[in-house]
Amino acid sequence: MDRRSAGISGKYIRSGNNYNQPNNHASSSGRGRYRHATVRPWDNPPSTTLGRNDFYHSSGTRSSQHLQYRSVNPAQDFNALIRQEIMDDLVSKSDHFGHRYNGKNHSQFACSIKEYTSAAKKPLNRAEQSQLIRMLQNFTPTRSWNWRSLTTTLHSLTSAGVFTPHYPMDERVKITQAHLLSTLLGAIIFNCSQKPQARNIDARGIANLLWAMAKLVDNGQKQTPEFNEAVVALLPHVSARKDQFKAQGIANLLWAMAKLVDNGLEQTPEFKEAMDALLTHVNIQKDQFNAQGIANLLWAMTKLVDNGEWTPELKETVAALFPHVIAQKDQFNTQNIVNLLWAIAKLSDNGQKRTPELNEAVAALLRHVSTQKDQLNTQNIANLLWAIAKLSDNRQKRIPELNQAVATLLPHVNVQKDNFKPQGIANLLWALAKLVDNGQERTPGFNEAVAALLPNVNAQKDQFIPQHIANLLWAMAKLVDNGQEQTPGLNEALVALLPRVNAQKTQFHAQFIANLLWAMAKLVDNGQERTPALNEVVAKLLPQVITQKANFKPQEITNLLWAMAKLVDNGQERTPALNEAMAALLPHVSAQKANFTPQGIANLLWAMAKLVDNGQESTSELNDAVTALLPHVSAQRAAFKPQGIANLLWAMAKLVDNGQESTPELNEAVTALLPHVNAQRATFKPQEIANMLWAMAKLVDNGQEQTPALNKAVVALLPRVKIQKDQFIPQHIVNLLWAMAKLVDNGQEWTPEFKATVAALLPHVSARKANFTPQGIANLLWAMAKLGELVELNVVTSAFESLVYRISETPQLSRQDISMSLWGVMVCCARLSLDSNANKNNVLDKHMDFLLTRLENTFPDNEEDQTTIAMAASWLGRACPFNPDYQTIVSKRQSDFRNQLQSCMPSLKIEEEKSLHSLPPVDLLLPDHNMVIEVQGPSHYVGGDFNTRNGSTLLKIALLQKSGFEVIEIPVNRLCKQDLMKPFIDQIKKRTNKQ
Repeated sequence: MDRRSAGISGKYIRSGNNYNQPNNHASSSGRGRYRHATVRPWDNPPSTTLGRNDFYHSSGTRSSQHLQYRSVNPAQDFNALIRQEIMDDLVSKSDHFGHRYNGKNHSQFACSIKEYTSAAKKPLNRAEQSQLIRMLQNFTPTRSWNWRSLTTTLHSLTSAGVFTPHYPMDERVKITQAHLLSTLLGAIIFNCSQKPQARNIDARGIANLLWAMAKLVDNGQKQTPEFNEAVVALLPHVSARKDQFKAQGIANLLWAMAKLVDNGLEQTPEFKEAMDALLTHVNIQKDQFNAQGIANLLWAMTKLVDNGEWTPELKETVAALFPHVIAQKDQFNTQNIVNLLWAIAKLSDNGQKRTPELNEAVAALLRHVSTQKDQLNTQNIANLLWAIAKLSDNRQKRIPELNQAVATLLPHVNVQKDNFKPQGIANLLWALAKLVDNGQERTPGFNEAVAALLPNVNAQKDQFIPQHIANLLWAMAKLVDNGQEQTPGLNEALVALLPRVNAQKTQFHAQFIANLLWAMAKLVDNGQERTPALNEVVAKLLPQVITQKANFKPQEITNLLWAMAKLVDNGQERTPALNEAMAALLPHVSAQKANFTPQGIANLLWAMAKLVDNGQESTSELNDAVTALLPHVSAQRAAFKPQGIANLLWAMAKLVDNGQESTPELNEAVTALLPHVNAQRATFKPQEIANMLWAMAKLVDNGQEQTPALNKAVVALLPRVKIQKDQFIPQHIVNLLWAMAKLVDNGQEWTPEFKATVAALLPHVSARKANFTPQGIANLLWAMAKLGELVELNVVTSAFESLVYRISETPQLSRQDISMSLWGVMVCCARLSLDSNANKNNVLDKHMDFLLTRLENTFPDNEEDQTTIAMAASWLGRACPFNPDYQTIVSKRQSDFRNQLQSCMPSLKIEEEKSLHSLPPVDLLLPDHNMVIEVQGPSHYVGGDFNTRNGSTLLKIALLQKSGFEVIEIPVNRLCKQDLMKPFIDQIKKRTNKQ
């Protein structure tokens, strides 16, 4: 919000012209050092005023003390004010009384200037100010002036705009203006240093002076040492006269103090003492404040909180005012409503509790937005939408009044689109983005407002300050992330702003840097081309991350690491600058570990997992950061939202898959999250469901124990897959089927829900066949093959025929993708060969041959790939280029059966764990009969059901049969007793003719 927008109107502070001053002299005073030498005289000012409407000349000369009582044409009024005889009269009075002159006539003349501007309803324009100041070169306040004259003069001249800097400004006007202000401030400082009784220092004058000084700064005057000295001199008098201030004076003082602090005034002990004294009286006099006073007070409280701390006194004062907002809701003017909603939004952003009184106040004010819509100017519109967005962002319920206010304001954005200043444009787009992010529907009116503002971003690109640039790019990224179409208007605005980031790169503070990199990452993640300009912005900002590493708050550290991870995941080169920036941030993750929100913890672990998955080395700093965060996952487990739970499980699975040790802390974090999967199962989105099942499968595949909690989490998610089956994108389908296969392969119980889930997904494989990536196809071929007889053969064959050619046509595939595809094709061919009724498919054999050659050309050195090559070579009748080294394990059941068979058939030659034709070893080989006996444990069946064989089992049997061996399969659950073994021994006897 523009800090000049929430001001106090001059009409609510009466100037001192009603003071009764009995004469024109003071009892005693010396001119002292504040009786400065006069500035070199100029020519007499012209009698006309530039920039006003036509006017007629004054009918006669009037002395200064009479000007304030006239009511004539404003143009004539100004011409009368700048007549030289008026100044001559003032100088004459001052000279006549000398050191006894109390400044009464000068203050009356100052009041006349103020009354002129009040009648005109605007301050002096530049031409008027220039003419007046030329005449004021001999208008010299002195120490002899009494308190009332000084306070009246400074207040009146400030209200009229005499001290407002204009640009450009004539140098002589500037010198005279500075001289006049300096002499006034000097006289005020002198008066404040005297005994209050001697100088008649009163509460009203103190309030008027501090108000005037706040206005001076707010209008652009510099806070000179003399200015600051005057403020410091006044503050003890605020505390001393705290019991004398009326309600209006208290409101004006707190407004002034807030304005001064907002413009850089230090909150000294004297300042805090004065503020505390006034806050006490706000509570005492709370029933006496009018609507304007309440609005100004809450604005002031907000500014003080925003620039300091939430003291108990401030909290108590704010709470005391809310009921009066409700009581006087019909008395507030348009500006009051804007300021109040802005203040409440800011207070909420700083931790104000959402009490019933606050909610009622917000609802009451929002209703008046609609009734006063035609009185809103552009700044009001921008500030209101900013406030509503802030309230929404701080958990304000989307009550009908809020929705109505937004709907009322949006058409006015479109109508007044060309009148918004740069800050207004930035605030509006930020507000619209925030509203959408908090559930605002993107109605046609909303979209029109966005579209209306974007061309002005381009048109005013050179006028945006760093904060505006950061907020605009953040807003555009947020809008796009929430479905905003990347129109030519949006792209043009983006192109216009990117060079401004580079030009102002050293002026962005920590929050802006974080927001900018977050915005770049979001835009790229939503399809924005990584143009040279965008890459340059990223490159220019990374060194600033390193420079300001100690200044980032927890949320900013989170956003930065998330952004870097996203950029890398979308193709950003991991340059030395990026690596250095990440390394600079990681120690701050560990240092601030206790300050991250649940969402921050989830995003940080996701980011670190993504970076590692894209080649980031697991440095000691990264490992320390992960270790530091894991206990906070367990501690805050109940606070994670569905997306956070999904991201955390995905991240931990990825980290483990990339070499992160499964420490007790990691296992504890996983265990802590699993019950919440079950509890929140109905709220997970399709992507979250896919990611969690993938994560649980990965964790299990890397040694995570399949605890009851994990099994329950899996079972809880399966029905959600079936319900949302039409909403999964191709990548989700791949991940889900891969996860199903992995879980089953690792012993997951095969339930009807599991089977129904797989059945629900399979039709989408064929339907989306053109949308899968080569890597996705490789995973699909592997998963469908691994599920074995669970998937009907015709479904498998159809899917393979429609997908495998895509793999063959892809020139660049990873070794893992080639190996998975080759293994999947072999299983499909194996199933066809085992089914006597199936039509054999030579096309798949050709693909197998092609994939085998590609895999051989990668020179694999791992056991799994060498096994795959050996099996494919055997199937195709090709020589195996090496002798695989197979590990052999003899189970007790296998050994018992061998012993029982040997005892029944003593002459039968039996070999154990024999590798045939470079194939994996068989359990028992009867070499004299070309017979193989496979003792099949639960791992040979889908879900261990001893009925549905998996892909690995089917492939081995088919390879052995293709090599000329008869295969007898004996489920291990049939070998627990001797009487159960007998049918199999009888079968072998019969087959070997050894009865």
